[in-house]
Amino acid sequence: MDAEKIGKFIKELRMKNNMTQKELADKYNVTFQAVSKWENGINLPDVSLIRQMSKDFNISVENILDGNYDNKQNNNKNKIILIIILAIVIIIGIALIFKFKDKKSFDFKTISATCDEFKVTGSMAYDKNKSSIYISQINYCGGDDNSIYESIECNLYETNGNKISSCKKSENNITLEEYLKEVEFKVDNYEQTCTNFDDDSLYLEIKAISHEHKNVIYKIPLDLSDNCHM
Repeated sequence: MDAEKIGKFIKELRMKNNMTQKELADKYNVTFQAVSKWENGINLPDVSLIRQMSKDFNISVENILDGNYDNKQNNNKNKIILIIILAIVIIIGIALIFKFKDKKSFDFKTISATCDEFKVTGSMAYDKNKSSIYISQINYCGGDDNSIYESIECNLYETNGNKISSCKKSENNITLEEYLKEVEFKVDNYEQTCTNFDDDSLYLEIKAISHEHKNVIYKIPLDLSDNCHM
C-alpha cells in the first residue's frame, strides 16, 4: 500500500471536483492539516472516510488504495482487444483470476479506545500475509489535565509486552493535550496478520514525567472491530 500514491490520488480527486483542502476537510469533519497530510503521503484517512469518499465521488475503495482510476476503453478497437484478452484469461483458468484478485484486495478493521479517558481514531488494513496499522488521532477526554510536563512519550504495544512502534518523545515543557495533537502511528508491513489479533490484542501507553519527577502513566486498551475476513 503506497501512502504517497494514495495521497496524490486524493489531491487529484479534490482538484478534479474544484474543492480546496478546507472544503474537503469540512466535508469529512477533519482539519485542513489532516487533508494536507493525506495528500503528502504522511498519513492516510480512516477506513470509514475512505469508504465514504468512494461513495461520494463514485469510485471504488480499491481505486483509492491503488491510487489510480479505472482505465476505460472508449473505442471499438480497444473493446475488441479487451475481449481477446478476457478470452485468453478464461482459457488460462478462472482459478488464476480469483488468485490474482485475492492478492489485490484489502480488508479493514477499525481501531478505537475502550477506555473512557481517551478517544482514538485508527484502522488496520490487512490481507492474508501482512497487516498495516494507522492511528491518526488520540484525544484526551478524561477531564482537565493542564499540567506542564517535562517529557512525554507514547508507545504502541501488543498485550504480551512486545513494542510495535514508538512516537516522537517530547522533552519540552508541554501539556498532554498539546502533545497528543502531534501523535500518530504508521506501521506498514507488520509481521502479524489479522488472525493473530483479537479485541484486546493492542494497547497504547502514554508516560509523562512532571517537573517533580513523578511518573504519570496512561494505559489505553484498543478495540479492533469485527472479525477477520480472509
